[in-house]
Amino acid sequence: MTFEALGTRAGALAAAPYRPPANDLPPALAALSYDGYRAITFRPGESLRLGNLFSAQLFHRGFLQRKRVDLFVQPRQGPPQPVVYASRLFDLGRGLAGASFPSDLGFAGFRLHYAFDRARPQAQEEFLVFLGASYFRLRGLGQEYGLSARAAAIGTGLPAPEEFPDFVAHWICEPEEGARAITVLSLLDSPSLAGAYRFVVEPGDPSRIAVSAALHPRRPIERLGLAPLTSMFVHGQNGPGARGADGFDDFRPQVHDSDGLAVETPGDRLWRPLVNGRRAPQVSAFRAEPLKGFGLLQRERSFAAYLDVQARHESRPGLWVEPARDEAAGGAFAAGEVQLFEIPSREEYMDNIVAAFVPREPAAPGRPLALAYGLTTVGAEPAPGMPGHLARVVSTRVGSAERLRPTNPPSPVRRLYVVDFEGPGLAGASGITADVSASAGTMVDPVTEPVPQTGGWRLYVEWRPPAEMPPGDVVLRAHLVRGGAKISETWDAVA
Repeated sequence: MTFEALGTRAGALAAAPYRPPANDLPPALAALSYDGYRAITFRPGESLRLGNLFSAQLFHRGFLQRKRVDLFVQPRQGPPQPVVYASRLFDLGRGLAGASFPSDLGFAGFRLHYAFDRARPQAQEEFLVFLGASYFRLRGLGQEYGLSARAAAIGTGLPAPEEFPDFVAHWICEPEEGARAITVLSLLDSPSLAGAYRFVVEPGDPSRIAVSAALHPRRPIERLGLAPLTSMFVHGQNGPGARGADGFDDFRPQVHDSDGLAVETPGDRLWRPLVNGRRAPQVSAFRAEPLKGFGLLQRERSFAAYLDVQARHESRPGLWVEPARDEAAGGAFAAGEVQLFEIPSREEYMDNIVAAFVPREPAAPGRPLALAYGLTTVGAEPAPGMPGHLARVVSTRVGSAERLRPTNPPSPVRRLYVVDFEGPGLAGASGITADVSASAGTMVDPVTEPVPQTGGWRLYVEWRPPAEMPPGDVVLRAHLVRGGAKISETWDAVA
């Protein structure tokens, strides 16, 4: 199987009516509880060997993972070889001990392992998972799994139910001996579109995926999200971060897999701290013409910020999306907006954050979309693969402005925003000021000062709301300036 042949197959699939997957999961697997499904484990001795540095393990169907995914190994020479299900590949756990299922059961997905230490090819670690709809998760060396990527997002944030396309088949391409990268070809299908994907994956520090895709819409798609990322944010430095939201009764200071969205456009990078606790989901849009890159990032990297020994939120990666060079000029990422969808949630087990690029022109039948972009894991910044010429926002904290500038009588609506910046040109600098603005209300008395403890700079600014609040979010913005030049990314927060 080649990517070109898979693209032809996806086009033919889109030209035919959609056929939903068969509801053929055996009752014993459909009835599994969460714990019963987790008790099913793949036997490592049955791993698919892929060269001498890579291997694959498989996921059983059951519980929420009901749909069948066809798996193939594409040898370096010759036709693809189907991976055939056998119960012996798994320890089925106590609840299914002695059970046997037919060879056409198929699998729910797979995970890839790699020898990060090339001198010890047998000591392989998991680094990439394809499981559920079109979701996949990537981590770099020393990181924990956190946020997920998706192949496509259809209708996210619209009144109608969201559509979740499925990977229906994967071809894992056998790499050359000693190769540092491995290729996966994947076929996508859904009521609205079919598509072919090629993932060229290079694990390491950081890990990278070069993504190519050919998408064929079956019908008009009002909102098609490209290169979507999905994450979890419960509470962070500024609590829930939404006006009027309840706090969280939690011994942990922060709980999130990502704490902000970064969007890179020509001449600027924007940082939006994530928000939870609104009464209804919210969509925010950030114009990008062309898009240079975007990502959901985990900028807080200190254990003391989370105090969660098991979850290790401080070790969870961000993901940075960057269009291929020719794509940025005239391809699918040339004109549109990055949309951020935030769902109110009090459960850390639920992904409630989605970010994706939505092209200005809606997708329609007869207009295939060709995509080429990179995904790079991000840990501590400055990070490989991300632009580093601007100082970055590293924290946003909010409290009563009465603490520093009391009035008589005190006003409960006055809010003080404290924003810390770190990065190029800040350590030991002088003459740094801030430009600030608000979509409603007034930003009062911005003050900047160096922070010797970090080598960065801090902005203090009070926001006073208008007499009558507008509906929705009030957007606050600020960036650092020296000698008339902008030297930091744009802090973009909601009040």
